[in-house]
Amino acid sequence: MYIAFFKPYGILSQFTSDNQEETLSNFNLPKDVYPSGRLDKDSEGLLILSDDGAFIDQLLNPKFDKEKIYWVQVEKIPTEESLDVLRRGGVVIQDYKTKPASVHILDPRPVMPERTPPIRSRLTVPTCWLEIKISEGKNRQVRRMTASINHPTLRLIRIQVGKYKLGELAPGQWVEIKKSDIL
Repeated sequence: MYIAFFKPYGILSQFTSDNQEETLSNFNLPKDVYPSGRLDKDSEGLLILSDDGAFIDQLLNPKFDKEKIYWVQVEKIPTEESLDVLRRGGVVIQDYKTKPASVHILDPRPVMPERTPPIRSRLTVPTCWLEIKISEGKNRQVRRMTASINHPTLRLIRIQVGKYKLGELAPGQWVEIKKSDIL
């Protein structure tokens, strides 16, 4: 079984929690499926779940280079020179050097559902949205990448894993899909 789920902000990418936090168990997902990777609690978007262990390994193992695409709202407007740092790769995150990423400013800005709670906003600090494509997935990697070029992440939404796009799913909704939709 293969599930595409729009993980809302504030939800853990697991079914249980020791400290009363909201988890995937709140969304009536089928039994015996597991997340193929994680989105941290303060990230949103596409989470693939499955009961197929080999498939999950294929999505997670870096040797398979499965592309993931994120829309990232950041503080301030990055210059092309700043974005080139991410494009070239080599951003060091916890003793790991990232691979080159595909990065560009989204113009026009994407239309996304409002987040609860809303992001912090400051009248004197503009924001913009970036599209970042990576083929790896270290812990909080995208957030650390944008911070490394002095553009902190305000909102992060994964919109694609492999071939599968988030599409029209709303936060908290899920749909059963085929393996071939992803790989």
